[in-house]
Amino acid sequence: MTVAPILTTDRLILRPIALEDWEPYAAAWADPAMVAFIGGIPRDRTTSWAKLLSAAGLWSLCGFGYWTFACRETGVWLGNGGLGRFERGLKELEGVPEAGWALAPAAWGKGLATEAMAAALDWADRTLDVPEVRCIIDTDNLASRAVARKIGFTQCASTQDAIGPVDVFRKAFARAIS
Repeated sequence: MTVAPILTTDRLILRPIALEDWEPYAAAWADPAMVAFIGGIPRDRTTSWAKLLSAAGLWSLCGFGYWTFACRETGVWLGNGGLGRFERGLKELEGVPEAGWALAPAAWGKGLATEAMAAALDWADRTLDVPEVRCIIDTDNLASRAVARKIGFTQCASTQDAIGPVDVFRKAFARAIS
């Protein structure tokens, strides 16, 4: 069984999702600002609990998954993200891990999503035997589009998802290029 490795950056610890994350996770996903571009509907506690469990379970089933993003200095929960595999029914995502990230609004605008996902993708490039990853981003989510470009994603398609119109971005891994 694969367990999420602990990764560190200058300001963050990316660590396995834990029960101690439950309250800040549930509060963040209930915040309309956080979900504005991720379906637009705040999650109730039951839905958040199921999503937390599924995010943690990805590691044992897929060998990759989501991390908690915590402040390196204080340990405070800031968000979560990493790589997923979901049955979305989008042909654009078939056969490749899907990158995703979400930070609590208090953590926005500080470059933390870029920092966290750069570390997660570096780990994936060194560890996983996949040629690329993809992500989907709401067409109006300018902040996440900027993050995606900063960490090396390029847009490859536009489609309709359960969350609405989205653009699909791809990032080839260095191992696949060499």
